[in-house]
Parts: sequence; C-alpha cells; structure tokens
Amino acid sequence: MSQSRLRRAVVALTALPLLALGAGQAVAAPTPALTPAPAAASKVTAIEDEVARTLAASLADPALRERLRTATAAAPAGAELTPLAAGLSGATARGLAATTARADRAVATAKGLGDLGPLLRVQLADPSMRAALDAGAAPLVATAGTDEHARTVRAYDTAGRARGLDAATLPTRPVYLVDIDTAKALAAGTDLLQRELTARGIAPAAPQAPSAQAPTAQAAAGWWGTKITSVEVNDDEEPWFKGAAEMFSLVSGFGLDGKVRVDSVAMPYLQYDGTVYYPNQILVNWSNYKYNLADVVLMEDDGDTNYLALAQAVAAVLLTIADQGAYIPLVNAVLAALPSSWWTDDPDYVESWYTLARTSTGRLNGARGNGWMTVEPYWVSQL
Repeated sequence: MSQSRLRRAVVALTALPLLALGAGQAVAAPTPALTPAPAAASKVTAIEDEVARTLAASLADPALRERLRTATAAAPAGAELTPLAAGLSGATARGLAATTARADRAVATAKGLGDLGPLLRVQLADPSMRAALDAGAAPLVATAGTDEHARTVRAYDTAGRARGLDAATLPTRPVYLVDIDTAKALAAGTDLLQRELTARGIAPAAPQAPSAQAPTAQAAAGWWGTKITSVEVNDDEEPWFKGAAEMFSLVSGFGLDGKVRVDSVAMPYLQYDGTVYYPNQILVNWSNYKYNLADVVLMEDDGDTNYLALAQAVAAVLLTIADQGAYIPLVNAVLAALPSSWWTDDPDYVESWYTLARTSTGRLNGARGNGWMTVEPYWVSQL
C-alpha cells in the first residue's frame, strides 16, 4: 500500500512542563492457519469478534446484505451498525440489532465509559473491493484488529465459519470490518480522563491565579500558548485490516501551586502515518504552569483503552512526585505508569518530546525518531 495506516483510536501528547525522568478472498489452499486468540484477549477485541461472526451469519438475509452494501457506500468511513440493523424488519435484523446494542454497551463499559449509544460501526476494508461487492460477490466479515503483527486475520462467512486471510496481502474478495467509532469514544474518554485527573488533584478544574512572573494586567489580557502548526507520525508497518487512529494528548507539568498538573488534549485529526496534518491546535496553555518547560508524550489507543484505568494509573505515579524548585521531566514517570500490556498494541507509546518551552519555534523532532511537529508561540487575547 502506498500509505500504511496508523493504528486505530488515540495518540496522547503529554506536554509536561517538568519531565526529566528519565478483496478479499480467503487465501487459496493451503489456507493460512488462524492465529490463535490470546488467552487473555482484550474485552473489546472479543466483543468485536463476536459481533463480526453474528453479522456475517446475518448477511445470509438478502435484505440485510443489500442494506449494508448501500450504507457502507454512503458512509465509507463507517456506518453505525445498530441503527442499520434496527431499520429493517425480520427476525435476522432484529436479532442483529439486539446483539449489537448489547455489544455497544459492553464496549463502553470495557473502556470505562457510560452508555454512549451506538459505538460499533462497519466499513469496507478497502475501496477497491466495492466493484466486486456491487457485482454480487459474497463478503466476509472481520474486525479491524489491534494486533498489527498478526500473520492472519480471522474473518467469517455467511455460514459463521472462520476463515484465515493473509494479513500482509489485501484480499480480492470483499471484506467488511467491524470497528469502534473511535471519534465518539475519544471525545467521551478524554472528557472522563480530565474529570478523573481533576478529582485526584492533578488537573485543576479552574485557571489558577497568575504567578509572580506574569503581571496581573498581562494575565487579564490573555495568555501565551504553544500552537502546533504541523505534525506527522512515521510508522509504516500497518496492515490492510487496521483502521484509522484517533489520538489524544496528556499535557502535564507542575501547576502554579507546585503540584503536578495533567491536561488531556484530543487530536482526532491525526489518523494516518506518513501524512502531514496542519491543525493549528493549542497544545500548551502556559498560564497553567510554574516552569517555562514542558515535555510531550504521544500515544495512541487501539480501541481497548480504559480511560478510567489510565487516569488512575497516571495519577498514582504523578502524585508521588514533589516540586523540587526546578524543572523535573515527567515523561518517564508517565510511561512507567502504563500497564505492560499497553506497550504491545493497546494504547501505544508513539513518540515523546522533551523540554518544550514557551518560546519554542519551528520543527521539533521526537526523541524516538517516530514523529515531528512544528510549533510556534501564540498569544491568546482576551475578548
């Protein structure tokens, strides 16, 4: 593929003023052996797989099959699965609607979120499969899996049988992918993350009084921020079955009260590697920080992120760090707080930037060599 896909769901930029710590056609005979499911498969992955199997069997119903074909043509990025099934009559459609509605709630619970309504969606794995689908080719159904290193992809046919697809080769037989609406989950997740961090005392809910270094008159007129003018992530090992990423950031450092502060910043536009984005997004509000330095940790959510657990893990580590009257990098502390499974293919560590200052300008290469961003100081004037 000319452009590989970044993982699903979320990148986290963590700006910290003090971070010194350190189609498809099933492969012909011989069919690839299915990669065994991990003994401790993630809850979200297991839910998606069950929905994929149920949807595949449901496509034996001609009306449902046609509805899915037209819905995915109208919404190439993904059609919500529960409303799609609920819009049809018949026992098959009703059964699918009930299954997906339960799955929507189960996914939200697994991610530490409340009921968000429809979360699961379905899309064609690649636009090149549309012609075969329109010509009547029988589709398979798989999930936008989280394991980018898998050799095979588990897909299901209309009889509910599992088929092994080569993960390295785009199928010629049409394949539908069941995925999460990560934009919706990201918005709810970063909101929950901010609330939980605030409740734990490391993300003040309201702006603090200006520091001695910032005159009151100036503070009343606005504040200085760091704006991202362009950003790119380099990761060229994404197979065909991976969907677009949804990113978020954790901006942290010592607040004006000397306590560690963490702010979450959603970056829903940062979806694919090898692509330069021009968001003009404020990353850091310097009026919230005691020191003129910040560090950034970039991460992404592959669908299984539990935002409540993430907030608890980060808070537990950062609350043990005290202000020592000087810049203290927190990147390593944040990374140390992540469960070991998150270093595989869940919310992945993607990149980090150290010692971002209020005056930083131009291109900043990440410490890991996996991304870069250009920034500039930006004065936010009071209305």
